Amino acid sequence: MTFIDDNTPALELARDLSIWTGAVHPEPLSGGITNLNFLVEDAGKRYVVRIGNDIPVHQVMRFNELAASRAAHAAGLSPAVVHHEPGVLVLDYIASTPLDEAAVCDPEMLARIVPLLRLCHREIPQHLRGAALMFWVFHVVRDYTATLREGGSAYLAKLPELMVAADRLEAAVGAVEIVFGHNDLLPANLLDDGERLWLIDWDYAGFNSPLFDLGGLASNNGLAEAQERWLLEAYFETPLNDALWHRYQAMKCASLLRETMWSMVSEIHSELDFDYAAYSAENLARYETAFESFKNL
Repeated sequence: MTFIDDNTPALELARDLSIWTGAVHPEPLSGGITNLNFLVEDAGKRYVVRIGNDIPVHQVMRFNELAASRAAHAAGLSPAVVHHEPGVLVLDYIASTPLDEAAVCDPEMLARIVPLLRLCHREIPQHLRGAALMFWVFHVVRDYTATLREGGSAYLAKLPELMVAADRLEAAVGAVEIVFGHNDLLPANLLDDGERLWLIDWDYAGFNSPLFDLGGLASNNGLAEAQERWLLEAYFETPLNDALWHRYQAMKCASLLRETMWSMVSEIHSELDFDYAAYSAENLARYETAFESFKNL
């Protein structure tokens, strides 16, 4: 049974919230690898309850998730925030189907995702309130390196090589345009309700380069090169040139490196029931393949 800091089981915390009008029976939702999520029905309506405190080793700050969630709803991207308190975020439930890699790779679906990303990047800042974070992947991976060293990670011997690569990738990315990024474009964070798409889970949201979300979308979903080229031209609404392709490929490698190191850190620090070691190995292989291709550009 998973507990929050005060030793209250997460399911009980979701069940006993003061907002419910009567007795509720939270049902665990699968798929979360950062939070615990429950589906709750109360007075004929359904809600998603997300249980999770700040996660300093991953730079996840719940004040930031709350602000981004509210702004994303105001921008028309995400369900409404119904309630929040320390360690708890309650959202309207959206009857929908989470995408998987195959769905994202469908050309028609990809064409629906591009305007969603543009809306995220350009509209959310118009609604964001309070302090906001920046998500710079190269700072994240350097911080992960320190965390892994402090924790005596099994990957210590690999870290110098990864940091040399990170410096090379950061130099290749160069100066960037700043937008508001989702920064965690796993396929399950995109929902299709049959009429429109929704973007959910704002744990890692923050100001960033659009190249990170574009590279993350491609790397997390196995887009083919032709699809990547189409994605860049569709997003930027201009013919693709070699300089942008090179910078994009560097950021895509960085997104894979970050996902790999996220999992390496989670192997040490996470208490969720998830095979992080296998996830680390899978993403390390993806990163190494992408980095070899980048070096040959």
